[in-house]
Amino acid sequence: MKVVGDISMSLDGFVTGPDPDLDHGLGHGGEGLHTWAFSDDPVDVEVLAESTAATGAVVMGRRLFDIVDGPHGWNDEVGYGAGHAARPPVLVVTRRPPEQVRLGDRCTFVVDGIASAVAKAATLAEDRDVVVMGGGQTIRGALDAGLLDEVRLHLSPVILGSGTPLFQGGVARALRQMHVRSSGNATHVTYRVDHT
Repeated sequence: MKVVGDISMSLDGFVTGPDPDLDHGLGHGGEGLHTWAFSDDPVDVEVLAESTAATGAVVMGRRLFDIVDGPHGWNDEVGYGAGHAARPPVLVVTRRPPEQVRLGDRCTFVVDGIASAVAKAATLAEDRDVVVMGGGQTIRGALDAGLLDEVRLHLSPVILGSGTPLFQGGVARALRQMHVRSSGNATHVTYRVDHT
């Protein structure tokens, strides 16, 4: 079992375009970040299938949850793993759980921080990976806390100019590049996090 931070990112370091909201979950102009996840390119298909199959539990932040639980979010056809619509247990890091949720049957709210959410996800993952899928602040928090074993980036060939940055401030970390796979839609890079 590994704890993996997994997210799509623009070449200029943003994980959403500007002003993400319920109608524009990836921000204005950010749709190109996830082109690879809906592609029929064999590399993209393989990366997505492998990652989805290896995932035992998911951790996400409240802002991302509000998007995936919203009217344009996950449904029976599109969910975790894009078109795979997998249903691993999802733990949502939040200070205050929402009063009503659409996806309540698959989500648990964790009010005592990212470390607690990852620990609880590890007990649910059944020897498969725990994936911290976002948003950017949640992945940065897990990385800064030393909770991630790997960082998996899907670098999309877009420059957004602004939006939600993945790496801004935070704790300096050494990473070791493990795998690189490229398609016409993304460069999929996996890094091992150095905990020394």
